[in-house]
Amino acid sequence: MTQDEMKKAAGWAALEYVEKDSIVGVGTGSTVNHFIDALATMKADIEGAVSSSEASTEKMKSLGIPVFDLNSVDQLSVYVDGADEIDGHMNMIKGGGAALTREKIIAAVADKFVCIVDNTKQVDILGDFPLPVEVIPMARSYVARELVKLGGDPVYREGVVTDNGNVILDVHNLKIINPKELETQINAIVGVVTNGLFANRGANVLLVGSPEGVKTVK
Repeated sequence: MTQDEMKKAAGWAALEYVEKDSIVGVGTGSTVNHFIDALATMKADIEGAVSSSEASTEKMKSLGIPVFDLNSVDQLSVYVDGADEIDGHMNMIKGGGAALTREKIIAAVADKFVCIVDNTKQVDILGDFPLPVEVIPMARSYVARELVKLGGDPVYREGVVTDNGNVILDVHNLKIINPKELETQINAIVGVVTNGLFANRGANVLLVGSPEGVKTVK
């Protein structure tokens, strides 16, 4: 089974967590694209979706799935999204696709976070994947200096502007032993919008696509 086939298996497995007549929180990325394809097969059974990125919004609209503004929604039963890394405690690094802020907002609203990945994304310790930090443009250099003090090696993701009009610093060479603490520390730096650690609000359910099929971790 190829990596893309494992992603597809995880994406389709997430349909089990979609409630009839609900509005579904939908993330961003290659694995989520498979979930969107799956969701389109039951679009008549849901009210619609809330999306974490312009790319996901466009794909859902092209498939006939209604997309709502989050401000018009007061409750989401489930949010389905991928991860760049996830550890055994359901802490994640997200933001490889630069949609981390909107993803984190929707995750905060949702009752349940279902993470869909292929088995290459499972790790013992977070940090091999560079940690994305979304930053107000004028604060980029200041925030980078503060991230160095925390032991990281921040690199400006050139040519990338988030859907919110901000920039991304990718922090390399971190071994993240206490994800919740580091998430809070980085978010306290003036000029940081948010960072890609999803630890204070981690996943509730993990669906892992593997050559043996989809494994469920709760």
